[in-house]
Amino acid sequence: MTLDAFFDYLLLEKNYSQHTIIAYENDLEGFQLFLNETYDGDAIAAVNYAQIRQWIVFLVDDGVSNRTVNRKVSALSTYFKYLQKVEARKDNPLQKHRALKVEKKVQIPFSEDELSNTIKLISQEDDFEGLRDRLIVELFYATGIRRIELVDLKLNAIDYGNNTLKVLGKRNKERFIPLIDTVMQTLKAYLNHRNRLEIIVDSDYLFLTKKGLKIYEMLVYRIINKYFSRTSSKLKCSPHVLRHSFATHLLNGGADLNAVKELLGHSSLAATQVYTHNSIAELKKVYAKAHPRNTK
Repeated sequence: MTLDAFFDYLLLEKNYSQHTIIAYENDLEGFQLFLNETYDGDAIAAVNYAQIRQWIVFLVDDGVSNRTVNRKVSALSTYFKYLQKVEARKDNPLQKHRALKVEKKVQIPFSEDELSNTIKLISQEDDFEGLRDRLIVELFYATGIRRIELVDLKLNAIDYGNNTLKVLGKRNKERFIPLIDTVMQTLKAYLNHRNRLEIIVDSDYLFLTKKGLKIYEMLVYRIINKYFSRTSSKLKCSPHVLRHSFATHLLNGGADLNAVKELLGHSSLAATQVYTHNSIAELKKVYAKAHPRNTK
């Protein structure tokens, strides 16, 4: 049973993104390399749990974080489930495996002042790149989309009649997100500059470089880090922190958790609940100030 058939299954039947499939390829290739060096090239499809356990120990000893190890093992488990599905293997050696303990990280969002100050900072630049960068920041904060979702946005994703954005999320699931007036204004200003570019290569895509090429994930990260590092003291200034800020500020404002779940494109509430930590902290402050039995 070739790995290529497994990757085709992830792409065509499970609708996994190309980014996820590449990660799976790297994880399984890494395990195969370990098997080549330790067990004279045993095939992944035929391994037992003891061999997998030894690989896990090897990764941990090599300084790989528990979170990354769990992700690699998850990729391997998905492969074994596929082998069971196509009746190439009867058992899943990872069926009773327990994931390594991972310390929960509390993501601290940008404050509303930090967002406001950053947008004011970018607003001082009115050329093509300045407007593009401002739109990127505003769109992240107004929609909570993922970085790869923003990179892959096409011009036809915008419904000007209804002021909505169609986003293609994980496993090719579509969702529609409303766009506020300020974002629409920045969008129109950006498109005016975009249409005046001398060369446009990737014409279908919304966000381009000044050379007319589709933007890429690392560029988006650099843009966010560039501006927020000037207005925020936080060590991590990334697109994901903006996504976290979007969710946290909505919840602080009284938004329903299920509504935030749909806007973020999560498949379950469990994934959304990680954003409630800061909302609960805000709720405690309100409670402490307002409850008559609270001791000052």
